[in-house]
Amino acid sequence: MADGPAFFFDLGSPDAYLLAERTLATMPVATEWIPVLATELPGAETYDAFRCEHERNIVLGDFVAAATRRGLQPLRWPDPFPFDSTLAMRAATYARQIGRTVAFSLAAFRQAFAAGRALDEDGVLIAAAACEMHPAALTKGAELGSIAERLEKATAEAAAAGVLDVPAVVIDGRVFHGDRELEQAAAVRA
Repeated sequence: MADGPAFFFDLGSPDAYLLAERTLATMPVATEWIPVLATELPGAETYDAFRCEHERNIVLGDFVAAATRRGLQPLRWPDPFPFDSTLAMRAATYARQIGRTVAFSLAAFRQAFAAGRALDEDGVLIAAAACEMHPAALTKGAELGSIAERLEKATAEAAAAGVLDVPAVVIDGRVFHGDRELEQAAAVRA
């Protein structure tokens, strides 16, 4: 786990996307970005348990409105949504190993939620190209057993630290969940 502040995310989470777009500008100190599998966290939102289409449209519409308020590119939902983010999270874990976490993750988030691409192999490779990561290296790296183990370990460590869902920022042993708590996290080290 990170020694300093850490931002935990899953590339399949629109909430994590919105927070990722603000983290660099809001946190007053360097914050390590740590990919985790949200589906393995105890309180994970899956975005597929709506009672009806109307409820789904309301929840997803709130994300669209938040992106618009922040001046982000128009939010487009990947097809399918939600999607299995395992490959993308392994790729993000590989990117973390080579010091490209932020660049790759922002590119992947934007592919998913601004371009509307599910992060399957093609979507992951487009994100890699956008941040100048070699596609063959990324593909091989994401397939390594050691990368899968690092992702599992990071997820388990996040849960042990009290991370219930993504996005979350952990700073000085305190966990701040979601977009609404980012300023509180930033104030800890301001």
